[in-house]
Amino acid sequence: MKFALSIAKYIIQMNNNKRLQVWLPLLFALTMIVGMWLGYSLSGSLGSSSNGVFSRSSGSTSLQEILELINKRYVDSVNMHSITDSAIGGVLDQLDPHSAYIPASELQEVNEDLEGQFQGIGIEFSILGDTLNVVSVIAGGPSEKAGLQIGDKFLKVGDTVMTGRHLTTEEVRKLLRGQEGSKVEVTLLRMGQSVKALITRGMIPLNSLDADYMLNSKTGYIKLNKFSATTYAEFMAAMDTLKGKGMQQLVLDLRDNGGGYMEQAVEIADEFLDDNKLIVYTQGRNSPRKEYTADKPGLFEKGKLVVLIDEGTASASEILTGSLQDWDRATIIGRRSFGKGLVQEQYSLSDGSALRLTIARYYTPLGRSIQKSYAKGVREYEDDIINRIHNGELVNADSNKVAALGKAYVTPGGHKVYGGGGIMPDIFVPLDTTEYSPILVRLYRHNTLSDFVYNYYVANKGTLNGYGSAKNFAEKFNPGADLWSSLVHYASKDSVDLQYLPTKDKDMLMLRTKSLLARQIWQVEGFFEVYNQDDPMIKKALENLN
Repeated sequence: MKFALSIAKYIIQMNNNKRLQVWLPLLFALTMIVGMWLGYSLSGSLGSSSNGVFSRSSGSTSLQEILELINKRYVDSVNMHSITDSAIGGVLDQLDPHSAYIPASELQEVNEDLEGQFQGIGIEFSILGDTLNVVSVIAGGPSEKAGLQIGDKFLKVGDTVMTGRHLTTEEVRKLLRGQEGSKVEVTLLRMGQSVKALITRGMIPLNSLDADYMLNSKTGYIKLNKFSATTYAEFMAAMDTLKGKGMQQLVLDLRDNGGGYMEQAVEIADEFLDDNKLIVYTQGRNSPRKEYTADKPGLFEKGKLVVLIDEGTASASEILTGSLQDWDRATIIGRRSFGKGLVQEQYSLSDGSALRLTIARYYTPLGRSIQKSYAKGVREYEDDIINRIHNGELVNADSNKVAALGKAYVTPGGHKVYGGGGIMPDIFVPLDTTEYSPILVRLYRHNTLSDFVYNYYVANKGTLNGYGSAKNFAEKFNPGADLWSSLVHYASKDSVDLQYLPTKDKDMLMLRTKSLLARQIWQVEGFFEVYNQDDPMIKKALENLN
């Protein structure tokens, strides 16, 4: 402060000089600023807790103050990004289970999944031991064009050696992904020989449609795993293909479909509903009611329709299912859906992160809100599926206490449906618990089965590819004693003993092994075309349709 007073005294002494009078206001302002800055610095060095002019910006919150004090005054160095993320998570936990903060480091991957594409080389890989293996090559993608094959092992990516050290999936992705049009040279081991390939990275689709094929001469099947920006286009292409094969009725599989873009679900619902029928409406405290209706001629407004759902069916897939059930347009088969009836909107933040904030609830045409309660907190909400297992709901129809879920509604056809807690199917199919026996769970969790299937395929590629189609493979390939013996031996290396597996569990394991072998050749569609042959819900759907 003495420095500031000295300047002021000097100014007063010079006041008689008229040539300096014009500068007096500016000099006085500078004096005040210097004095305030020195005062703030002095109070900071003394650890003052008083609220000075610069200590708190107008409108800042206690949370902002605390984070700033930790950053400036805490005794040890801290990761402020981690603390900030935790603080934001704590705030959002007070709202609802689906409002979420997405850190900048994760945003690209989240957006890629919903946009339905990413930039990379177009392979599916697996890390076996310390070796990166090519498990699948996307047809028509950059890697296929560069000559990569299933069974190739990476020795180098660019100048980075890929063998003899611990590899992580994240590290591999960073090396293989890159800007569309950029090039990467890889060195591969193929049949004992070193092979080099130059790959030009491209745009790789993340398909939301897993499978579309004919279950029989008149019944089509479509499996959707999410609702991304490309789902409606994928769905329409599949419908055109199936109708060209004579499809008269359809099984739409939405099991384990966690949702995505609501508008994509609305577009698909429009293909099944006529006469400007209401599909869904949304409403929130700051979001006025908005209605979505069927406004164009649909591709499949008349044919018989079955929708398959389970406890993993959520959000946009529940919108589609709910609209079809409310209008008596489809028979819903399976188990109670997840129960997510909240609408999120994503907002970009200044540091590159994003906030996905719940802005409204959605309601089915009859006015049902199917959002399950989260009044007991996020932990209880997340444990809901586990609780359904424990109370027997997934295996016993009597455990589905529909009346307790919420208000009853009546469809135009006279069927009773319920709001709250998810969508109840019209026909219940229990969970097959065989696949979740402790031994099989260990086999799946350690990727033992997937690794075995990959190695078995590479060793028998010529014979397995000779079946020509997934349908032919499903009908003619018989997993015999040799395959079973090989699997038992391979599993024992991971301390999984399959020798005394019950017959029912063994049959289930052989079906999954056969299905995974089909996936190696005909991608995800091959898996479902084989696995669905013995699927209880598919059997129930065909029984209902026929």
